[in-house]
Amino acid sequence: MDEINQTFVSEFLLLGLSGYPMTEIIYFALILVMYLVILIGNGVLIIASIFDSRLHIPMYFFLGNLSFLDICYTSSFVPSTLVSLISKKRNISFTGCTVQMFFGFAMGSTECFLLGMMAFDRYVAICNPLRYPIIMSKSVYVLMASVSWLSGGINSMVQTSLAMQLPFCRNIINNFTCEILAVLKLACADISLNVITMMISNMAFLVLPLLVIFSSYTFILYTILRMNSATGRHKAFSTCSAHMTVVIIFYGTVFFVYAKPKSQKQPREDKLQISDKLISIFYGVVTPMLNPIIYSLRNKDVKAAVKYLLNKKTIQ
Repeated sequence: MDEINQTFVSEFLLLGLSGYPMTEIIYFALILVMYLVILIGNGVLIIASIFDSRLHIPMYFFLGNLSFLDICYTSSFVPSTLVSLISKKRNISFTGCTVQMFFGFAMGSTECFLLGMMAFDRYVAICNPLRYPIIMSKSVYVLMASVSWLSGGINSMVQTSLAMQLPFCRNIINNFTCEILAVLKLACADISLNVITMMISNMAFLVLPLLVIFSSYTFILYTILRMNSATGRHKAFSTCSAHMTVVIIFYGTVFFVYAKPKSQKQPREDKLQISDKLISIFYGVVTPMLNPIIYSLRNKDVKAAVKYLLNKKTIQ
């Protein structure tokens, strides 16, 4: 594989927080707790969306997909990160790094599209309620979710293959994971093609879904403000507030990390600011942890479904 990729690197070294042993212990405890919350919270949402017939509508179908995506994304790197923090084993094979990069990028790309699909679903539900069952039929929303997953996988396959075909002069990644921008900094070849494809990817998977979200909520806000009933306005706002909160958190961190691909040539190479690492952790762990919490706290249907399933389990 090394000869095929014209690289002298057979494995990578993830520095993480090496040199800060006490901080590593604290991070291990925090990440472990957050990962357990991710597994439990998103797992409960998936189970509720499957077994409670009241949640068999497009909104909760997309939410179930989002929860499954968050579990897959965090599981692609959190276990190895925990091992490196507690055992000081920081090396990862070339193949392992490739797989980790692929899943991380694929899940992020897919989530961008899913959030856009969810915004469109809310637009149809609020602005065209009478035509909602026809427009958002089961075949349509299943197709929308399938397109999100397929396009995210293809995008990640292209970006990952281009990145891992580069020749690498160094193998020290000053980060917790094989994040694509951190890996590109190790290349000793021109990465112009990678930068161009990354910009195209940003336009397709960041800007376009964001335009859909912005347009959808512009029409939603216009429709809500025209409602005569205060109860109706409150109900409409409550169905959108959780999604908007998730969008703000997700896109805020993603734009910070990916909106401007960086060159591998920087002063004081491999000296990432500690704030960059914190943002990386926030994007990778905190956001998937917050998603089920936000939707559970702001959505009465989800809370009712969880209570119903818990009571049913208790009775059995």
